[in-house]
Order: sequence, then structure tokens, then C-alpha cells
Amino acid sequence: MPLNGLNHYTIRPADLERTKDFYVDILGLEIGDRPPLGFDGYWLYCGGQPTVHLIGPRAQDAHQAREPGPTGLFDHIAFSCTGLAEMKARLRSHGIVHEERIIPRDRQTQLFLHDPDGVAVELNYPPGETV
Repeated sequence: MPLNGLNHYTIRPADLERTKDFYVDILGLEIGDRPPLGFDGYWLYCGGQPTVHLIGPRAQDAHQAREPGPTGLFDHIAFSCTGLAEMKARLRSHGIVHEERIIPRDRQTQLFLHDPDGVAVELNYPPGETV
């Protein structure tokens, strides 16, 4: 069930294009490949890795506030993991509600849950563990 490393962080910017331009034009990240997720956004690459995900408005976020706090609008943090079956069993045994998604194209499995303070956590498992 190990978490192997930070995978990416995701921002829901108030202005998707302006935020993308900042990360690309100022910080030097590169726009890279992104699966067809059904909503606007960018995956920005650092050292060949998709490190910063920017997501545009999504229907499921309509109920969430769009007003950024003092440090902006943070959406979630993601980890690269192994041991999908063990983690699913652990979440069940602790009664932790989670959502499971399989990414189109590469068949990677993602688990989404919230920490006790409401911060969204995404756990990414390799396609070989997808059932």
C-alpha cells in the first residue's frame, strides 16, 4: 500500500488562461499531453513530468466556492502509489468514503478521498493494478 511520491497538485484557477500563462511564460513549465477528461484544463510539465494540473469549471464543482483565499484556490494533492487492492480494503475497513475512477486511454486507477480537514487527496495506481 505504499505511497511512492508526490504525483501532482491541482489548482482551480479563477482565470484558467491567465494562470496557464503564468506557469508557462514566467515559470517555464511546458503544456503537455492530457487525457480527454471532459472538462477544460491543462497539464503542465516540469522535467518531463505532469506536475501542475489546472482545471477549468466542472459541473460537479458548481456548488463549491470560487473565491480564492489568501493563498489561492487549491483543489487537491495527488500521490503515485502501488497496492490498490490493499488500499481499497483499508479505506473500507476505516469507513472512508472514496470515489474510484479509471483514466481513459492509459487505464490508470485513481482513488479520490478527503482528509479530516476536507483537503481532497488523489491516489494514482498503475494500469497493471486496474481490475
